[in-house]
This record gives sequence, C-alpha cells and structure tokens, in this order.
Amino acid sequence: METTGVKDEAHRLVDNLDKDATWDDLMYEIYVRQAIERGLADSEAGRTTPIEQIRAKYERYAKT
Repeated sequence: METTGVKDEAHRLVDNLDKDATWDDLMYEIYVRQAIERGLADSEAGRTTPIEQIRAKYERYAKT
C-alpha cells in the first residue's frame, strides 16, 4: 500500500463527501479510515487472533 500524508488523505476524504455532508459525516469517515489503518498495522505486525481460537472461545454462547 502506498503511503500518503495525513493532510493529503484528509483532503481526499473531504473531496469525496457529499455537498450536504455534516461534520458528523466527516468525523465518521476519519474514524473509519483510522480504524482500517490500525487493523492493517495490527495484522502486518502479527497482533491478531486466529478465527478458530475466537470461535472456540465463544462456541458455548452460540449453542444457546
């Protein structure tokens, strides 16, 4: 993935908003972008849990 500056990415997010977008719409877009970047960084750094381990942990709750 190509790295772009935060300022450039913020401009892109603003440019892609609808004309009648609200501040909440902008904050949501920023939040989603940040969450995705953090998730990708965690994945690349190996800070994830295999799905099998999660399913085993919560299996008992699915049977109710």
